[in-house]
Amino acid sequence: MSRPVRKAVFPVAGLGTRFLPATKAIPKEMLPLADKPLIQHAVDEAKAAGIEMFCFVTSRGKSPLEDHFDLNFELNETLRSRGKTDLLKIVEDIQIESGNLSYVRQAQPLGLGHAVWCAREFIGNEPFAVLLPDEQVLGERPCLVQMMDAYREVGGNLLSVFEVPREQTNKYGILDVDGDASGRTIKVKGLVEKPDPSVAPSNLSIQGRYILQPEIFDHLSRFEKGAGGEIQLTDAMARLIGRQPFHGFRFEGRRFDCGDKLGFVLANVAYALERPDMAAKVRAALKEML
Repeated sequence: MSRPVRKAVFPVAGLGTRFLPATKAIPKEMLPLADKPLIQHAVDEAKAAGIEMFCFVTSRGKSPLEDHFDLNFELNETLRSRGKTDLLKIVEDIQIESGNLSYVRQAQPLGLGHAVWCAREFIGNEPFAVLLPDEQVLGERPCLVQMMDAYREVGGNLLSVFEVPREQTNKYGILDVDGDASGRTIKVKGLVEKPDPSVAPSNLSIQGRYILQPEIFDHLSRFEKGAGGEIQLTDAMARLIGRQPFHGFRFEGRRFDCGDKLGFVLANVAYALERPDMAAKVRAALKEML
């Protein structure tokens, strides 16, 4: 029986240089997708999947992330005194209970694997989820909720995956699959970080949602550098294959890379079109613009 996943790690230490000057003083994770910051979309997804404890791996200048999920007494009292109960509920729902949100610093940008390693004391000896706020999936059910259902069946390590054009495999972590790759859950026999298209074992790319076992820290602790001279999470995961169950998972929904300017703009349009209070006006405005 699979051990329950109660904890999640959010690597949010990046500088967001692709969005300068907007991110000069504001963390990229606080950029709004519709009317919620990217980080809140990720936290809400984790909550929906049953996550109880949250860890942000941060760096200098990320204090707005901490403030966003904290109690703002003045704001709450102002909304309450003015009778704005709908807005009060919105801000109260954002808050994470004291003791359930932790922060650790990643002092140097040494890679995603290193960022996850920084959360090792928070995780302890439990399975955990990793969510990258840059990557968002719009669908009927949150991506991590779908993954939890699959995890309860297969256990071990589970990676959300999507298909990429073969000529773009050198931009992603790619699965080497064991047997049939057409189903929702796919057995994995290897992982390759950013392979050249000529040698890529498949075109199934890792997407920014993971369910991992704590043994990953044994390998991350070696601080071995991989592609780009960074400590790659993909390399550490590859060492668990054959020792633990390891699967890819085809999620349902449309993926958006919100770390890319075009992807971020398209995501805002798509999310707005899913909002009952915005969809008609946005659709009409788009028709007029085009």
